[in-house]
Amino acid sequence: MKKFLIKFLTLLIFISGYLFPQQFKFAWLSDIHIGYPTAKEDLIRSVNDINTFDDINFTIISGDITAVGSLKELSEAKSILDNLKKPYYIIPGNHDTKWSESGGIDFIRLWGNDRFVFEYDKFLFIGLHEGPRMKMADGFFAPEDLRWYDSLITALPNSNQPIFFVTHYPLDESIANWYEMLDRLKNVNIQLVLFGHGHTNKLYDFESIKGVMGRSNLRAKEQIGGYTIAEIKNDSIFFSERITGYETKLPWLSLALQQRNFEAPLFQEKRPDYSVNTLFPNVKTFWQQNMGWTIASSAVVDDNSVYFGDASGFFYSLNKSDGRINWKFKTRSAIYSSGDLSCDWVVFGSTDSSIYCLNKNDGNLSWNYKTNASVLGSPLIEGRKVYIGCSDNKFRKLDLETGELVWEFDGLNGFVETKPVLYDDKIFFGAWDEFLYCLNSESGNLIWKWKGDKPGVFYSPAACIPVVSSDIIFIAAPDRKLTAIDIETGKEFWRTGKYQVRETLGLSESEDKLFIRTLNDTIMALMVSKAPEGPVWITDCNFGYDISSAQIVEKDGSVFYATKNGLIFCLDSETGKIKWQHKITNGFVNTITALSSNEIITTDFEGNVRLIQSAE
Repeated sequence: MKKFLIKFLTLLIFISGYLFPQQFKFAWLSDIHIGYPTAKEDLIRSVNDINTFDDINFTIISGDITAVGSLKELSEAKSILDNLKKPYYIIPGNHDTKWSESGGIDFIRLWGNDRFVFEYDKFLFIGLHEGPRMKMADGFFAPEDLRWYDSLITALPNSNQPIFFVTHYPLDESIANWYEMLDRLKNVNIQLVLFGHGHTNKLYDFESIKGVMGRSNLRAKEQIGGYTIAEIKNDSIFFSERITGYETKLPWLSLALQQRNFEAPLFQEKRPDYSVNTLFPNVKTFWQQNMGWTIASSAVVDDNSVYFGDASGFFYSLNKSDGRINWKFKTRSAIYSSGDLSCDWVVFGSTDSSIYCLNKNDGNLSWNYKTNASVLGSPLIEGRKVYIGCSDNKFRKLDLETGELVWEFDGLNGFVETKPVLYDDKIFFGAWDEFLYCLNSESGNLIWKWKGDKPGVFYSPAACIPVVSSDIIFIAAPDRKLTAIDIETGKEFWRTGKYQVRETLGLSESEDKLFIRTLNDTIMALMVSKAPEGPVWITDCNFGYDISSAQIVEKDGSVFYATKNGLIFCLDSETGKIKWQHKITNGFVNTITALSSNEIITTDFEGNVRLIQSAE
């Protein structure tokens, strides 16, 4: 009994050391948004203000450092933040990853990492972002980041160490796989989740795990910006809003720090619902290969193989019949570019700033072309020539056999992330500079460029692959308008906001119908026409609000589309009738590669490649 009491008291003292720490403070910046009108001045003021406090021990920064994640904005932010006298720890937010001209690589190059872990006064602080990486989608914890977190927790000397988890989004359904992290945090002594994104101070409850949203550093409609000061004292943490250089308000929130145990759920936990798959039992995954890394590009296929790249920097060839790896080729950085095939070659881009051409049979390098920045755009091969846009604000035409430059167009003010479209002697593509471009495919000379009526880089027609038919080019930009443009002049035939579209289009194989997805529930077909006409059909798919930037494809009379939460629809091209639905993930699925009316290849953010078949 005496030995038991001694052990119990020793354990109690040990635990108490974690639950009753010495007093310390830290500053918390979030949603800085360098690139916005007052952001630079607001950040300089906050950094100078933090430096006046001797008792602030460090600063954490929970994402959205910039407006669009450009190297210029990131570098400016770092030059200001590096003036902090005490250490700071930083992660990116969706503005730093979704619109990143480098594919998120510049953030890592500047700060050494896009996640952090450090210990202070017996607390462990873990910072991890959830993108989304390059695609318009919900946030998503990447498989490589979850693996990093798991290895970190496994290696902890003390599994009972109290933890603060820092991220950008709230741990709810704004992150497609929120439950992956939430369930992990229930297995540790989690004290709080700290995050930004909402630009305001607010307390959350994530299945009994407390979450705190912190204000933006921006002044918004006020005269002065601000940030948060957090103070840990005895067994509590206090959050106060600091009006930069002026006053620290009384704490708006205090929370107890104590031992956390989540042995059993206190209520029904909400998780993704896959029951729709029971309604269509004829749809099955024939094979599946998990690569372990984010896949943010579509596969290309030939008779025998499936080709794609992932965030590990590997480009793969899989056997189409069973999913086994034929070969893999390593680039120096993440791949977000979809490949294209011609003869014995496969071409793609990498964030290591190179365009690669491999022998598709064995994966050996045929040539690579070095650019001046990441290559996020996807190539189009036509007539033994390669057309591709890059992040050095250039669009190029290369010789397929040699990799030599035929011409380059340097009139861009933003990067290209999609695949161009060739029609007659014209090449079309959008860039993140607000413009849709039409170049002469032989000379590379500009024929025309088009810009929508809503100004701002966020409304650029850059994530939508243009649809061209009957001398009309169609575009669905983020301004939620559908536009029909004359391919000869760049003048609008018509433009409408009636359908509330965003970035997702498709063309029928007969080239007489345009497929669009609205922001809420519906997919519809319109006739290709120089005058606006009513829909041929409208299908209420009941998928809710959907912002996916994946495109719609048709094959042999079947129309395929996957929502932002991994629900695949197959519709009849003529009637719009739903043939089947099948959910494969709760995260982003890239534009589907259709092999036939009942066979498709999918790739997704979870790192899965699947061959899905339906028995008709």
